[in-house]
Amino acid sequence: MNNQFGSNDNQNNSNSYNDQFKYDNNQNVHHQFDLNNSAQPNNYYNPEYQNYDPNPQIELQYAEEDRIRRIVQEELRNKKPKKIWLRVIALILVGALLGTGVTYGALNILRASKKVSKEEPKPTESGVVEEVPEYTQENLQIEIDLGETSTVENVVAAKTIPAIVGITSKLRGQVQQFYFYEIPEYAEAVGSGVIVDSSGYILTNSHVVNNGSFESLTVSFSDDQETEAELIWNDQTLDLAIIKVERDNLPTVEMGDSDDVSVGDKAIAVGNPLGLSLQSTLTSGYISGLDRTIRLDDGNIMDGLIQTDAAINSGNSGGALFNAEGKIIGINTARPQTADGIGFAIPINTAKPIIEKVITEGSFESLYLGISGINVQYVFPVDGEELPTDTGVMVQEVFSDSPAAKAGIKPGDIITALGSDPVDSMNSLKTNLLKYELNDTVTITYFRGDEEKTTEITFSLFVFPNEMSKKN
Repeated sequence: MNNQFGSNDNQNNSNSYNDQFKYDNNQNVHHQFDLNNSAQPNNYYNPEYQNYDPNPQIELQYAEEDRIRRIVQEELRNKKPKKIWLRVIALILVGALLGTGVTYGALNILRASKKVSKEEPKPTESGVVEEVPEYTQENLQIEIDLGETSTVENVVAAKTIPAIVGITSKLRGQVQQFYFYEIPEYAEAVGSGVIVDSSGYILTNSHVVNNGSFESLTVSFSDDQETEAELIWNDQTLDLAIIKVERDNLPTVEMGDSDDVSVGDKAIAVGNPLGLSLQSTLTSGYISGLDRTIRLDDGNIMDGLIQTDAAINSGNSGGALFNAEGKIIGINTARPQTADGIGFAIPINTAKPIIEKVITEGSFESLYLGISGINVQYVFPVDGEELPTDTGVMVQEVFSDSPAAKAGIKPGDIITALGSDPVDSMNSLKTNLLKYELNDTVTITYFRGDEEKTTEITFSLFVFPNEMSKKN
């Protein structure tokens, strides 16, 4: 496909492993409109997955544990042991109704208070009986052992699930002829999204919103509310999009640092696998790999991805990948068709400059070099000669009046760096462009033949031809 900044990633008719990657919610309607394809769940509208009954037990459990802790410690400060016994017994009964997490907390408090109440005055070496010191918050330590019932996943779930939404894209399908009338058919594709600002900005995948080609967007929240949304920005190459709903005081995710992620770290995915009936599903695993490169079924190359073994299924697209602290480190985007235990997420640091700009200014203007290109690893010289580099972007076309044209870039040049950042592929080129603003000047490094060159390029306002605008 032609990329505006840009790549024309020619697809090789290969059956390699990378050829089998699909968007993880299997709803890439740009390629299919099979409304009766029941073999691939959640491609479009599926009446089996409609109802959602939220389960607030986790939040209740933590609220009740905190309440128990406050009540018992207050009673201990007031030194009323009989009342402690009665209150704790009552709390145990409540715990039995809400779950073992509350019950264990109450029992541990009971053991601590029992130990305190049995302590007797002890004689000193001189035979003088000392009074038992007064038990206050400062000198009385009560341990509430939640280790048997509370996990990292419990904490992350309570913290993050309210900020994960379902996104339903209504898509126009085939048009049926009925006498002299045309009746369009519609389909619905369901994915996930992440609330990044309390005023209603939501981050998701571009393919969840069908790369900007849809009839309508509906967002489903954890409180059972549904709201229409508008598209603010999307980029097909990065596979990211930001949409906006008219709601205030929404819960948001806490931003993490995807550059601080290591293989073996805890990874927790939250999203809507198989549709809204399984909304806010949490799966847990580890970071399996970093800086991964895959090729999707539409030919788009994605690199710099985080690999995880946390289950990512159809409908998880656009959902969040969290670390053990409940901070978002990635946006779940793809999985292989032929393997389990492998999923990929876009590092959240890629999206941060876009999010910040959208929140502060209400929009984001993408910068372009004004070229179309192809990843070097997919270039095979006819004469058999080796290229001067194994990575980079080979320029196929330079558009007139573009920043690249003004800088002297020509077809056949291989771009290898933008500023101090290496350019390994079209995806990394696009990511590097996010660091700059209109009218910024940066050094671009490229090969022309076997000679490595540099030149200055200034980013000016540039609009691609109409036939290109639909590609990205």
